[in-house]
Amino acid sequence: MKKIDVLCVGNASFDMIFTVEHHPQADEKMTASSYICAGGGPAANAAITAARLGFKSAFAGYLGYDFYGNSSMIEFEHENVMTSFVIRGAVPTPLSVSIVKPDGSRSLVNYRKSTKPLSENAIDFSNIEPKVILFDGHEPNISLVLLELAKAKNIITILDAGSLNDGTCELYNKVDHLICSEKFALELTGENSGEEAIEKLYEQNKNVVITLGSRGLIFKNESSSGKMPAFNVDVKDSTGAGDVFHGAFAASLVFGMTYEESLNFSSAAAAMSCREIGVRAGTPDFLEVEEFLRTNS
Repeated sequence: MKKIDVLCVGNASFDMIFTVEHHPQADEKMTASSYICAGGGPAANAAITAARLGFKSAFAGYLGYDFYGNSSMIEFEHENVMTSFVIRGAVPTPLSVSIVKPDGSRSLVNYRKSTKPLSENAIDFSNIEPKVILFDGHEPNISLVLLELAKAKNIITILDAGSLNDGTCELYNKVDHLICSEKFALELTGENSGEEAIEKLYEQNKNVVITLGSRGLIFKNESSSGKMPAFNVDVKDSTGAGDVFHGAFAASLVFGMTYEESLNFSSAAAAMSCREIGVRAGTPDFLEVEEFLRTNS
């Protein structure tokens, strides 16, 4: 039996990130001031975050047998992320291109071609016993299988609901913790504000967080509710900050933090990741987050 702390299930992609002086206009040619490339994807970034924080993590999902898939596997191995549950095939690895502006905001283009969700029996999870399972909704079939395993073994489950799609709609009311973007919350509930949306979501899930980007987050569970502001940092690139938040939240639950401690810790890790170009370049380790919290409390 493979005992790990955090299993992250969902999307892995390869990111190409260009920094520019201003947003390109129609038909404009411009030169990027910098360029980096690295593995990406919500669940993949979360797995790297948990490992960087000192926890044993694994990623379950798809990568192609191409340059981008090979590069991602090398990164996983370098970061000590378990890859036993990575399925590889001839379909190309999904790609993401980010254009990052001087204020750290970015535009993002994803390319998945014919990549389809894995079948429910694509991965054998019978020899794994994670403490926390994090889903990003991109692999709904294997996620539903894992939810049954989690219920049987009292494993904590979390959904990173970044966007409204078939997977996140299927999972949001079945996991123990729903952490969603404001966009997801408003589109799903039809409400006009996060405060109104969280009340509706709470009827479906008793641990709800809505992330608001630079405005922080709001949360509601059976014992407390409230708001947390975002930490003030020099933002160079906000790409993947939400992925870091989710990975850090999963790790903090393994560590045994209280709910609000987990939210504060995860907010700090996410903010710190924005200080560098490329999410993985800025993802901190546990001691770095502790020091940041000591000096920014």
